[in-house]
Amino acid sequence: MPQILFIGQTPETVDFSDPALPPGLNVEKIHAGIAVGMATMADRGWQADLCLIPPDATASLMLDKQLATTTYDCVVIGAGVRLPPKSLSLFEVIINAVHKGAPHASIAFNTGPETTADAAARWLKDH
Repeated sequence: MPQILFIGQTPETVDFSDPALPPGLNVEKIHAGIAVGMATMADRGWQADLCLIPPDATASLMLDKQLATTTYDCVVIGAGVRLPPKSLSLFEVIINAVHKGAPHASIAFNTGPETTADAAARWLKDH
């Protein structure tokens, strides 16, 4: 059974005034999308873990701890930490933590939390 880690920013810490984010996005919509993404992965028979991190110095520690719990086949990094320009340093923290903590895992990127399973599927062709 494939092991997937879905990494995203804690929705309650998102700055929704950022013009780089889609208009109308809010905490509830993000949580709903996460629920869809996690359910879709479960429906595909995958074991999926969710790691929501804050945009601060504790993100790296949280991610290191999560990566140490399981050997992941694929790590999906959410669009919310990749796309807004002001999230660049958080994105770098995530990439480096994944590189160190899950060196054999594929890395995938979603376009929104509800597309997480599709992002992982692109890299799990042999599962």
